[in-house]
Amino acid sequence: MAGHSSSLYTNAVKIALGQINPTIGDFSGNATKIIDFARKAQAAGAGLILFPELSVCGYPPRDLVERHSFVAHNRESVQRIAEATRGIAVICGMVTPAKSETGKAVMNSAALLMDGKIAFVQSKMLLPTYDVFDEQRNFAAATAQQTFPFCGNQMALTICEDAWNDKQFWPKRLYSVDPVEALIRAGGNFVLNISASPFWIGKRELRRDMLASIARQHKAPVVMVNQVGGNDSLVFDGSSLALNAEGQVIAQGKSFEEDLIFFDSKTLTGEMHEQMESEEASVYSALVLGTRDYMHKCGFQKAIVGLSGGIDSALTATIATDAVGPENVIGVGMPGPYSSPGSIADARALAGNLGIRFEILPITPVYETYRQILNPVFNRCPEDATEENIQSRARGTMLMALSNKFGAIVLSTGNKSELGVGYCTLYGDMAGGLAVISDVSKTLVYRLSHYVNSRRPVIPQASLEKPPSAELRPDQKDSDSLPAYEVLDAILEDYVEQSRPAERIANEQGIPIETVTKVIRMIERSEYKRQQAAPGLKVSAKAFGYGRRFPIAAKTEI
Repeated sequence: MAGHSSSLYTNAVKIALGQINPTIGDFSGNATKIIDFARKAQAAGAGLILFPELSVCGYPPRDLVERHSFVAHNRESVQRIAEATRGIAVICGMVTPAKSETGKAVMNSAALLMDGKIAFVQSKMLLPTYDVFDEQRNFAAATAQQTFPFCGNQMALTICEDAWNDKQFWPKRLYSVDPVEALIRAGGNFVLNISASPFWIGKRELRRDMLASIARQHKAPVVMVNQVGGNDSLVFDGSSLALNAEGQVIAQGKSFEEDLIFFDSKTLTGEMHEQMESEEASVYSALVLGTRDYMHKCGFQKAIVGLSGGIDSALTATIATDAVGPENVIGVGMPGPYSSPGSIADARALAGNLGIRFEILPITPVYETYRQILNPVFNRCPEDATEENIQSRARGTMLMALSNKFGAIVLSTGNKSELGVGYCTLYGDMAGGLAVISDVSKTLVYRLSHYVNSRRPVIPQASLEKPPSAELRPDQKDSDSLPAYEVLDAILEDYVEQSRPAERIANEQGIPIETVTKVIRMIERSEYKRQQAAPGLKVSAKAFGYGRRFPIAAKTEI
């Protein structure tokens, strides 16, 4: 590898995109991955390879960048990468010291590595502070950027958000400057973008259309390499792209898996790797990837799922099985006094279809003991949701006991519709380390379950067809407490994701205003529950969690 003259690769026209899955803080592992991809690209004749935003330390590092040791390990890793990749130019994301009066110690930067050293550094100018992003908390913004020459072009190197302010594409701009436009004015004729752009439904199409608009407007090729993998609640889809000056895609990477993509910077032809097209396939793949990475990056090998015989737990168990393998998933049936025989049979059938271990732990004796102990204090109070919640909390206790004993993570099974209106029990069905489908509406749960069964029928038909029920009282159905899920989900999407007022929702959806206001009140009253919920995987434009920050103690006018 060593001893190559830089002219051998600065004149090369083949460029590679290293779409990798870094782990935050795993400097050794991330550097090894970058070096491995770079060497493969060099062996294939590439003169330059791009890696994602902050690929050296992982994205988003959040407050870890405030630790001096973190920044030092980041710098040492970049030097290791530079020395190990002589013979090919490497662009990778790293943290660099800030020289500003903002009080921020570091910048979000991209480094060009050549001949064993850092040859060029570009720092991020636009720092997002919306939805799940809070980069102004941690980074200082660049005040100027420059181009650099490579393979006969002037490269306009940008970092993720720097490319998201094109005034020709967005009806409302968030920033007063456009880094791409400024770099093109400075002589740039080839746009490079290294990104850590999270997935949500419709994001891949939006990203592609935006980059195409930039290419057409500036009459320049545009290249984006995107991170892949799950980090906490965020799932990154990869889907890296290269586009010609007409905005046509000439190279693309796979979605939801690591990939190495090549294209020719002169002829603007490249490899087109297959991406998932359907919404159901992409969401399901995101959930599988997010679950696998959350578990493995947190040190868990096995998962525990409470199986009720219903559709939510069936989908969650299926995702877990695809994520970590059937040998690493334990399904637990916990029949109570109102559980139907059919529910236990459906849970057992699902476990058999998936090939996972299945255990039965009846909770009726525990439930009756709780009631007996509480009876003197309750003093003949009428039964209400209290007794229902005792059942749910008994199940949560059982699952957490198994988690402690076997060192396995409990995956909670509540969906976005339930979490939105508080149709869930703290310390009961909300217990767990990861809420796999907490950003999946009930109607989407059904769509994903049908998608699963279209590949291989594993979810019992009865789970798909029977009316949803928590089975916490005789003949209970979700519809006793909630509007039809089609109605509820329409209100949730408009109110939570689009921030539309009640009157507009009622008028546009054709839903009675009384129903809309009732649901909105339930949403607002349940904020305290959501802030105690396990982290969930974001797949929508607006998920519950740190991307939606509302006070608990507040009075909201509807």
